[in-house]
Amino acid sequence: MSKYNDLDMKKWKEYEEINTDSLWIIKKRDNTGAHSGDYHGNFVPQIPRQLMLRYTKKGDYILDPFLGSGTTLIEANRMGRNGIGIELKKEVLENTKNKLILEKDDNTKMFVKVGDSKNVNINKILQKCKIEKVQFVIFHPPYWDIIKFSEDKRDLSNSTTLEIFLEKMSKVIDNTCKYLEKDRYCAVVIGDKYQNGEIIPIGFKVMNLFLEKNFKMKAIIVKNEFGWYNSFRQMEYESRRGDDLADRDARRRCFLTLCHSSHRYAFAGEGL
Repeated sequence: MSKYNDLDMKKWKEYEEINTDSLWIIKKRDNTGAHSGDYHGNFVPQIPRQLMLRYTKKGDYILDPFLGSGTTLIEANRMGRNGIGIELKKEVLENTKNKLILEKDDNTKMFVKVGDSKNVNINKILQKCKIEKVQFVIFHPPYWDIIKFSEDKRDLSNSTTLEIFLEKMSKVIDNTCKYLEKDRYCAVVIGDKYQNGEIIPIGFKVMNLFLEKNFKMKAIIVKNEFGWYNSFRQMEYESRRGDDLADRDARRRCFLTLCHSSHRYAFAGEGL
């Protein structure tokens, strides 16, 4: 068995659930149990599930600095992983707590806290969990200002420039990844922006933040939901007729990036 997952890599072809391609086509969003798509901006549960299958073992601790509606921790709980989530907005966290209670498992531990991931005292959280490090970190930050999640100035989605957004994101990375266990991975799900006929490669700029901090690239994976693919084909057809649909289309496509640092921890990102 691998030191960072429960898989027998000699039998990787036998694992039907694990997507080994660089293109993940998700036919339908998982809305079972506590999962729902009612929180604007949350990602499909299959993404954290695939990442945790690859990069975590049962009993590991998963840290999500942008908890939102709790997608990562819901999946972690189902998979026998423990979870730590940080959410800036108190009202969002209260709703997420209720979702986690729906699927409570006495064999896993879930710890959530209101706070700003740029400076929240994560060490204090780990002490309450009686651990020193986590085994996986998954980031799903705002895609800069595409969606405004609050009026809070600390919110990354309220960054007035891309440079300020990247500066804030860099602080989140520094404050969280120092608690990642050596030789383990992290993941980032991040989107790009299409504005005024031009792509703003937010995903690649965030990727560079990690590379500048001595991370190593593991992989880039493109993600597309089945329904979105059909929408893209229709938009592509209509754009050839001269209809201006490019801006809407660009926000529909997604990619996932995985990175691997000098002391073996992974970075993942979703874009567009």
